[in-house]
Amino acid sequence: MKKVVLITGATGGIGFQTAQFLQREGYIVYGAGRDEEKIKKLDQAGIHGIQFDMTDKDSMVAAVTTIISQEGHIDVLINNAGYGSYGAIEDVDLTEARRQFEVNLFGVAELTKLVLPHMRRQKEGRVINVSSMGGRFTSYFGAWYHATKYALEAFSDALRMEVASFGIQVVLIEPGLIKTDWGFIAAEHLKDSAQNGAYEKDANQAAEHLKAIYSGQLLSQPVIISKTISKAVSKKRPKPRYLVGFGAKPLVFLHTILPARCFDFLMVRGLR
Repeated sequence: MKKVVLITGATGGIGFQTAQFLQREGYIVYGAGRDEEKIKKLDQAGIHGIQFDMTDKDSMVAAVTTIISQEGHIDVLINNAGYGSYGAIEDVDLTEARRQFEVNLFGVAELTKLVLPHMRRQKEGRVINVSSMGGRFTSYFGAWYHATKYALEAFSDALRMEVASFGIQVVLIEPGLIKTDWGFIAAEHLKDSAQNGAYEKDANQAAEHLKAIYSGQLLSQPVIISKTISKAVSKKRPKPRYLVGFGAKPLVFLHTILPARCFDFLMVRGLR
């Protein structure tokens, strides 16, 4: 029986490449997204496009119900949807902060809760949460984004312990710097949030450095994450965490060994 995979944030970037990668490896892949036009691209690639919003429980319920009615089971849930919104704590409106938590954490929790009963019934399953190396340390002007990823790490650790006795495994993917539009989106959020404020000069400077980093050639290609997720799906006993991609292991190591103020200096200096 072919395994059924549901992956969120599948209409672009890492999500789309991973959906394609898994489909080519023989899995039945349902790729989720909000944009109807982009979902058509999934269908054209042989992936079952399904529409829902990570902040809308009813749409998630409908999607899971559809998959179960069509396939009878969901074997792997890949919580990949999320976004980064940078800005000084003082500048970022709490509405935006809450939205990041809704997408990056509470939406993940809601969808996971909908899928778990089906996995528990079949006595096996796998939940793969795409976090970030930013779930292990905090960068300059990234408070709310990192807060969501720190929370996702804790959520995943607790979930792993809770569901292990039901044959369900939980895996964290922690990408480093990956060649996507993520950095450009975060930079624009940072500039917008700082307009006419006390942090405007430093925020604009940091935004330009962030864009320069993501325009460079050193960053890892998204396929490295797709391959890692595939490994987490297929291995009989996957690791609880996969820290992978440019800068991930060195930066987490430095955060572990350096005094806090030294690491702070590196993070600020890197975007100035």
